[in-house]
Amino acid sequence: MIAIIDYGVGNLFSLKSSFAKISEDAVVTSDRKIIAESDRIILPGVGAFEDAARKLHESGMDEAVYEEVEKGKPLMGICLGMQMLFDKSYEYGEHKGLGLIGGSVTALKGKIDPSLKIPHIGWNALSFRERKDELFKYVDEGDFVYFVHSFHAIDCDDAVIATSEYDINVTAAVRKENVMGCQFHPEKSGKTGLAILKAFCEI
Repeated sequence: MIAIIDYGVGNLFSLKSSFAKISEDAVVTSDRKIIAESDRIILPGVGAFEDAARKLHESGMDEAVYEEVEKGKPLMGICLGMQMLFDKSYEYGEHKGLGLIGGSVTALKGKIDPSLKIPHIGWNALSFRERKDELFKYVDEGDFVYFVHSFHAIDCDDAVIATSEYDINVTAAVRKENVMGCQFHPEKSGKTGLAILKAFCEI
């Protein structure tokens, strides 16, 4: 069973529906007992980093994440949920993240061609590292996934498992042992996204 952590932000029910499409049981929850009983965890997130980090802490879900990751349970952060895995974010100030993966989050603005739109919204191709991670075992180099973001992860080369080009190479996915993150939205990425979620369920 997959626990989709509910801490007041995120596109929770479309995620739940995506797991149903691949015949995987998923529950949206803020119950630490259910999270502890789950096999895998999804940390979703949309909106502003500071607000999401505060809600995660106030709900006690940050402690739940730390406890389950320590046990070796697979965790996937999605979009803002991925960004919160890092040490800190510079989104309208400097804010502390979960520190599960080394690196930080900074604005796309000023890093890409000014003619390109921010937020970066749309379909972009995935490019894998030389050794393709098992999270992508059912998808191919160049498959497209759906992004919606204005900030991106940097200083995390050791953890990067996929990038996508938006004038620069943007961190598309990261992994450090049992902690994974996707900047894109698998639940909005059609068959490719479902294939990634299926692979996550097999890790």
